[in-house]
Amino acid sequence: MVAGEASGDLLAGLLLDGMLRRWPDLQSRGIGGPQMARRGFQAWWPHEKLAVSGYVEVLRRYREIVGIRKQLRDRLVKEPPQVFIGVDAPDFNLGLEESLKARGIKTVHFVCPSIWAWRAERVEKIRRSADHVLCIFPFEPELLARSGIAASYVGHPLASVIPMQPDKAAARRALALREDDEVLAILPGSRASEVQQLAPRFFGAAALIRKARPALKLVVPTLPDRKAAIEQAARVAGIGGRLQIVAGQSHTVLAACDLALVASGTATLEAALFKRPMVIAYAVNWLSYHIMKPKHLQPWIGLPNILCGEFAVPELLQRQANPESLATALLEWLEAPARMAAVQQKFTALHAQLQRDTATLATDAIEKVLES
Repeated sequence: MVAGEASGDLLAGLLLDGMLRRWPDLQSRGIGGPQMARRGFQAWWPHEKLAVSGYVEVLRRYREIVGIRKQLRDRLVKEPPQVFIGVDAPDFNLGLEESLKARGIKTVHFVCPSIWAWRAERVEKIRRSADHVLCIFPFEPELLARSGIAASYVGHPLASVIPMQPDKAAARRALALREDDEVLAILPGSRASEVQQLAPRFFGAAALIRKARPALKLVVPTLPDRKAAIEQAARVAGIGGRLQIVAGQSHTVLAACDLALVASGTATLEAALFKRPMVIAYAVNWLSYHIMKPKHLQPWIGLPNILCGEFAVPELLQRQANPESLATALLEWLEAPARMAAVQQKFTALHAQLQRDTATLATDAIEKVLES
């Protein structure tokens, strides 16, 4: 298995739960993180090695990443596994899967690349690479079938992990917050490049909001190795002493908050499943953005908006993702409780649509691949 960042590590860990129930003696190895390690996964490389975003950022690490992929491919060809499962990270995994499939190794790709959103040409790469695709959104299998790609809808794993009605009071007690506190969760991403780009903007926005609402509590969940960068960005923004930084516990923070400021990615879907209104933001190196922009097929980038088919929550990208605009968008939520309640109803319906026994359905599909 290969999972390339924190969100992939979480998804892979949930998948391993189902596989271990089916095959208690399962041995899994490759590239992964702590969630996978808790299920007995042996990581030959840590998942952080692949956690980069944007064309320019990838180019800076290109030789290292290509070197890892070659070493992994050679190792798997020499000692073939019964199945290789690439978890998201399509730029890394699809090329590896294509090489392994050509050598007779069965391949499964977990999380269909978003060909419905951008880079539609990637469907041919998927066909050459994956014996089966595990899809987390209900419309994807039919889309892949049109191109002759076997696929199964397994639901989104997070929809079964996150409760339909989060316990806000318990989450607040766990974070030493009061029930009547007004709480903003700030999630500037898990990758170093995301934190570098977004944390100064997010904390600048938080500083502005605090002027309007001095009692607002600011809570930031972060990975341990991102804490120093988070603290530095908070100090520069002048809110270093007003920020509650939590190691991990992003789900507890989302359950506890009233509103979230979130980097585009899996965390936006997590916030939606916790029924939290949010502002989605993203920024990358300007060259990466201009390369990516023409490949985008939809007006939205945030998963909640894509799945709802509308701008259910605001999205601010690149120059628009500045402290002033972010602060304005967040304050507009706080000043409109009826609007907050309406989006929570939309997210409840979305949660029900995505909730399936993902681990079992995915394991069923993998078993069929093994038997084919």
